[in-house]
Amino acid sequence: MKFVDEVNIKVKAGNGGSGLCSFRREKYIPKGGPDGGDGGDGGNVYLQADSELNTLVDYRYVRFYGAENGEKGGPKNCTGAGGNDLILRVPVGTRVINIETDEQIGDLELTTEKLLVAQGGFHGLGNTRFKSSVNRAPRQTSKGSEGEFRQLKLELRVLADVGLLGLPNAGKSTFIRSVSAATPKVADYPFTTLIPNLGVVAPEPHRSFVIADIPGVIEGAADGAGLGVRFLKHLSRTRLLLHLVDLRPFDESDPLTNINSIHAELKKYSDEHQSRLMDKEIWLVFNKCDLLLEDELEEAKATILSALDWKGPHYVISGLEGKGTKKLCFDILEHIEARNIEEAELIKPGDTES
Repeated sequence: MKFVDEVNIKVKAGNGGSGLCSFRREKYIPKGGPDGGDGGDGGNVYLQADSELNTLVDYRYVRFYGAENGEKGGPKNCTGAGGNDLILRVPVGTRVINIETDEQIGDLELTTEKLLVAQGGFHGLGNTRFKSSVNRAPRQTSKGSEGEFRQLKLELRVLADVGLLGLPNAGKSTFIRSVSAATPKVADYPFTTLIPNLGVVAPEPHRSFVIADIPGVIEGAADGAGLGVRFLKHLSRTRLLLHLVDLRPFDESDPLTNINSIHAELKKYSDEHQSRLMDKEIWLVFNKCDLLLEDELEEAKATILSALDWKGPHYVISGLEGKGTKKLCFDILEHIEARNIEEAELIKPGDTES
């Protein structure tokens, strides 16, 4: 199935049904009073998060969705039937933006979470409602109101604990294949990965985390170069970023220059999109250690750490051979579980006032 993470759609809630002008007409009651019923309310349009979906491809080909209108009121004070609500299923992690105002309507982060995106019109009133002591045969009714019409932009951002960051061919896909059951395409040319891939890493039974293999970022990505900002946004939901560094790039570029270019793109994206991407913790992971002699490896690592004045965690691995990946995954798991405990403490409800 094709991966689609951005789409524009139009939604229209149902119109409210109009009220009816009607009078009671029965045998021996030639001048019965008004008995026109109210109309029904129009249906609402909702978006609902569904964990079984992982793409917005269904909305690429059908762009307009409308809920049912409410029915007109009936005689004998019968209220018209309300229009059925329309519920559109979207993947968990979908953000909804009003295109006309550029405002965020909501963010569906939990399974089965529902978001009202278009309010149905309210019902009109039948002539019974206008009956009074001075107007016993009213012919006045009111029409139902129009349902809301909205143009929406749906953005899918993958939900993962860990995001893999690095230049094309840094070994991200090889790493995720090594530590999880995910099987992204691996090849010896740039931009092998064209869509985000998710993998579940379980260092121990019943203890796991989700890792996202994001397509490679290149210089100018924040301005749309390569795969551009389209995939940088997927990193914004992760808790931890692993920056995979190829110590022997196939194009013979300088690893330190490559690291700085990636960090510059993250900062530029964060500044221009009001994102907190640069606030996330980043771990350096030196990959493809199997291609270097031990002395070369230590010298390259020391040079980079010194030049960056790096204070955070760093690891040396070989995604192809699996060297160092087990310890890295255990440390990630411990870090994420510790963060979960910290966040649970922060949101723990305090004592309520009596």
